[in-house]
Amino acid sequence: MEHIENDKQYNGLTVNSGVAQPPVVNPYLKKRRKTPLPTSGELVEGIIKGDITTLSRAVTLVESLSPAHQALAQEVIEKCLPHSGRSRRIGITGVPGAGKSTSIDVFGLHVLKSGGKLAVLAIDPSSERTKGSILGDKTRMEKLSIHPDAFIRPSPSAGSLGGVARKTRETIVLCEAAGFDNIFVETVGVGQSETAVHSMVDFFLLIQLAGTGDELQGIKRGIMEMADGIVINKADGDNIARAQLAQTQFRSALHLFPTPASGWSPEVLTYSGYFELGIPEVWDMIDRYFAFVMKNGYFEQKRAQQARYWMYETIDEQLRNHFYHNPEIEKMLADKEMRVLANLQSSFTAARDVLDTYFDKQ
Repeated sequence: MEHIENDKQYNGLTVNSGVAQPPVVNPYLKKRRKTPLPTSGELVEGIIKGDITTLSRAVTLVESLSPAHQALAQEVIEKCLPHSGRSRRIGITGVPGAGKSTSIDVFGLHVLKSGGKLAVLAIDPSSERTKGSILGDKTRMEKLSIHPDAFIRPSPSAGSLGGVARKTRETIVLCEAAGFDNIFVETVGVGQSETAVHSMVDFFLLIQLAGTGDELQGIKRGIMEMADGIVINKADGDNIARAQLAQTQFRSALHLFPTPASGWSPEVLTYSGYFELGIPEVWDMIDRYFAFVMKNGYFEQKRAQQARYWMYETIDEQLRNHFYHNPEIEKMLADKEMRVLANLQSSFTAARDVLDTYFDKQ
């Protein structure tokens, strides 16, 4: 690069060319060969054998947005379906800070004492601004994360809870085919996540706290009606009396709700996840629930309802994707949006025009 300071008129002043800039790409970096995708048969064979690496790879394909990956994942799921359905699916929810991850750690260890395998599927909240996710559940499940019979898989919600919920349900099928007979699904604890998780589990556990203010604030009709069991965490030390008071309040509130379709009356218990107090009692409650619904036939009835629900949810999702990824519709939506914002057309007639165009092309 020429510098004007090197001109003869600027006698005695020179500017050196400087140090050559290093290349942007590391010259010693070898190009990695792209590993070819395994066949569906290879993946299914590894999953049924209980190979964790193969299971993890199949789950990654399920979560992928690539059409090729999605097609392969669906093929694997179809082949794994005959080997699934033989697990206890337990949803665990609660407000942030209620101690869900710590509780799952101790609940999981308690379950594994009796043998079997445990998979923990944790829906991790993503940033609405950056779409990033910490995926730090394994750091909060210190003992469970190193247990040989446990599989922990956090999934970022990435702003699309419906999508991640469907993928979580598909992951349950893969985990069951791999021999995991207990599945925990942890929710983000906010918004509609409880409804989505409730539609894929057999038992829905609500974790509450005491001593944080007005305990009745935690009594929300929607979430209370979904819960099959309510447990109050951090019932230790000076907080025991407050936990027992909250237990009484929740029990009283449950009497105001109609009897659930299962016929089971939800129980309210106290425990301490940190000090591992009352854990066997919580699990005894869950055992009693499964014995109850197995006997009256509700277990199979609920599984059938859930399968039907997810069929229609998948249809809705596919229709939305097909609509919004149509090139002509994308262009028309941008034009209609400008007209609506300029008050040249109402929102309703703009929407009708777009839908009419879409259906006329089908």
